[in-house]
Amino acid sequence: MTKVLTEREVSCYRERGYHFPVEVLSEAEVAEFRGKLEDYEGQAGGPIKGEMRHRSHVLFTWINDMVRHPKILDAVEDVIGPNILCWNTSFFFKEARDPGFVSWHQDATYWGLSSSDVVTAWVAMSPANKISGCMKFVPGTHLKQVEHEDTFDKNNLLTRGQEIAVKVDEKDAVLVELKPGQASLHHVLLFHGSEPNRSEDRRIGLAIRYIPTHLKQAVGQRDWATLVRGKDDYRHFAPEHVPRSDLEPEALAFHKAVTDEQVRVLYRGTGKTEYRA
Repeated sequence: MTKVLTEREVSCYRERGYHFPVEVLSEAEVAEFRGKLEDYEGQAGGPIKGEMRHRSHVLFTWINDMVRHPKILDAVEDVIGPNILCWNTSFFFKEARDPGFVSWHQDATYWGLSSSDVVTAWVAMSPANKISGCMKFVPGTHLKQVEHEDTFDKNNLLTRGQEIAVKVDEKDAVLVELKPGQASLHHVLLFHGSEPNRSEDRRIGLAIRYIPTHLKQAVGQRDWATLVRGKDDYRHFAPEHVPRSDLEPEALAFHKAVTDEQVRVLYRGTGKTEYRA
C-alpha cells in the first residue's frame, strides 16, 4: 500500500522519471521556513553563498526539520521504500530578474554513488513557474547516464556548470510549475534544467536528495548521511551531525570536514578545491 502517491502515480514515476505536484508544506510552514532563511540572510548580509548552500540540514535546525517532514517522507517512501537516508540538501536561489540558470543535466553524474536509485524532492519555498524559472523535465530520459561537458559558466547554478553533451529537444520539455509548499519528485538521471528568473520575487527551492540505505559511496573514501525513516542495516554511510541550534560550533566543524571530502568527489579531475561562490 502506498502512503501518498497512488499506484498509478508510482507507475508513472517509474515510466517518466518524475511526479508532481506533491502537497508537503502548509502555507504557515512555508512562511515560517522562508522567514527563518531570510532572517539568517539579513544577519549575514546577503544570500547563502558557496558551501553553505549544500548539506545545509546539518547547519540549521529548521532545515533538519524539513528533511524529516512526514509528508515529504511519505511520498519518497512510495518511490524508494521504507528505509530512507537523507544524503544531501542543496538550495537553488534565483533572485528577482537574475540571469542565473540551470543547464540541461542529470543530477547523479558526479556524485559517485553506487546506484542511481535516488530521488530528489524539490520543495518550492516561493512560486516556481515559467516566469520565475521553474524546472523543466524531459520525460523518460532517466534510463541511462549520458556524457556531460563542464562549462563553469558564471551564471550556471550547477557546481561545474555541467550540461548534457547530447541534443535536447525543448519541445519535449515539461514545465514543473509549483506553488509554495508543493514539491516535485524526480529520478537523478532525469534530464532537467531551468531558465532565469524574470519575475519580481525570488525563486527559492530546496532540493533534498534521498537514497535507500543499501547505496554506498563508490568514489569517495568516506561519505555521510542521516537516517530519516526506517532502519539502516547496511551502515555504508557515517551518521551526520544533527544540529541542536543553528550554526553551532560542532555543526560548522562537521560541515567543513564533510564539504572538503564532497568537493574532492564533485570536482574530481578539474583542479577545483571549493564550491563556487
